[in-house]
Amino acid sequence: MSRGIYQLKFKSANSMDDKKTLSEIEKLKNNLQSADLPANLQEKALEQIERVSLALKYSANFSQLDITAKYIDWIVNLPWNKKTNDILDINLAKKILDENHYGLEKIKQRILEYLSIIILQKQKNNDDLYRAPILFFVGLAGTGKTTLAKSVAEALGKKMVRIPFGGLSSALDLRGQTKTSPQAEPGMIIKALRRAQTKNPVILLDELDRITPEARASIMGVLIELLDPGQNNAFTDYFIDYPFDLSQVLFIATANNTNNISTAVMDRLEVISMPSYTDEEKIAIAKSYVFPRYLKYAGLTAENIKIEDSLWPKITRPLGFDAGIRTLERTIEGIIRKVALKIVKGEGTSFIINETNIKEYLY
Repeated sequence: MSRGIYQLKFKSANSMDDKKTLSEIEKLKNNLQSADLPANLQEKALEQIERVSLALKYSANFSQLDITAKYIDWIVNLPWNKKTNDILDINLAKKILDENHYGLEKIKQRILEYLSIIILQKQKNNDDLYRAPILFFVGLAGTGKTTLAKSVAEALGKKMVRIPFGGLSSALDLRGQTKTSPQAEPGMIIKALRRAQTKNPVILLDELDRITPEARASIMGVLIELLDPGQNNAFTDYFIDYPFDLSQVLFIATANNTNNISTAVMDRLEVISMPSYTDEEKIAIAKSYVFPRYLKYAGLTAENIKIEDSLWPKITRPLGFDAGIRTLERTIEGIIRKVALKIVKGEGTSFIINETNIKEYLY
């Protein structure tokens, strides 16, 4: 190949790369300008794009363009000014709690009192006068902590996103990493807001007692900032590097116990202890809530499966006492799966589970 032809091809390749780069830069600018962002954040991001554009004129290093593109994608997809309208109906809230949860009357009453204060303040547009305490459901596995949080969100018409703290090993998982490398990313708080696509969701801080011991102190420090009304109106994620107002987020927390939670964090939480269920309560929950729900999931009806009343104690406690209803749910799901298999295999369409055949479905 002659030197002239080689130079021509080299220039052509460079020209194509330049056009592609210019196209990417213009795309970033368009995305930025069409987004609803705080004015000074938009200016800051535009300056960053200009710096990258200038740097690429003198260097073929595209890693900074990738980092900037990732950053722009995140900031334009955050709900800086988007929020849902809260439902302010205490009677609807009571109906939802009663439909979703059997018993727990004292706990439901406390939640209704909590929602009543929020509703009164919202009706008077007094958001700045009151900050709802952060509900903290504490109890053994399967006692209904997460489902109660979902019911609070449903009652207020809010979206709910869950942040699992089980095994969390670094405060950076919550607060994000500075954008110095392509691997950097926002923390779990910002990720939750992007999933919710609203600035006033319910964020469930799940299993606070299961943080790894070596990271506990630093994560508790971030939690204090998140849960403190005087600080969370300007929460700064290291990747986003710009304050986000979390004051309209409704935080709810859960844990199996409070042993590993710092006093400063506990001071910002309102503890609601979840009781263990009695066998009688579990039977009522199984009949009225769990069994109908799993029938619906399987596409079946009560005509397909009938369970004799005398069997419910055996179904409720097949292996011994359990504080929650997780084992009960698995047992009922297993029964329904076995019946579903029989139906699919053409062995019938309606099955009665009784003392004679219960072992076939339980074990």
